[in-house]
Amino acid sequence: MGDNIQTSAEAAEAAALPRQHQVHCDPDTPAPETSPVPRAIADTATAQKSAAQWAYERIILYLKNFEEQLDAEHEVAMGFTGGDAGVLRIEGMGYFDPDIVTFYGTDGAGGRTQLVQHVSQLNVMLRALPKPTEKAQARRIGFRLVEDIENEA
Repeated sequence: MGDNIQTSAEAAEAAALPRQHQVHCDPDTPAPETSPVPRAIADTATAQKSAAQWAYERIILYLKNFEEQLDAEHEVAMGFTGGDAGVLRIEGMGYFDPDIVTFYGTDGAGGRTQLVQHVSQLNVMLRALPKPTEKAQARRIGFRLVEDIENEA
């Protein structure tokens, strides 16, 4: 037990704020763990969210962050783990309480790769793939999902 005394407001605020952490080979690598959480997500305490809602919201943050790092010729895709998902050279790793772990890196062909995983085995692999040549602009689902959450608030 420590000497840290909190008011009830401070305790409530601390309970509502998710703990976050990540480390990369390149310390300037952008990551959702170090980015501000949108108000629409932060306004509801994590204890008031279902595991599904909380995982959904954080995956949206990872999608948006991943897309922010893509050029106009690439889009985000999801690889399925447990099958022929390829190889991930781990170049960074982070967590997002209460239950998400993420791995950052590149695949065998040098493509940026990121794995976001719930500690109880949820597997999501985000991959940068060349956009189809017939598309004028790359589509950005992460940005649209954040906009959707903000419009609900």
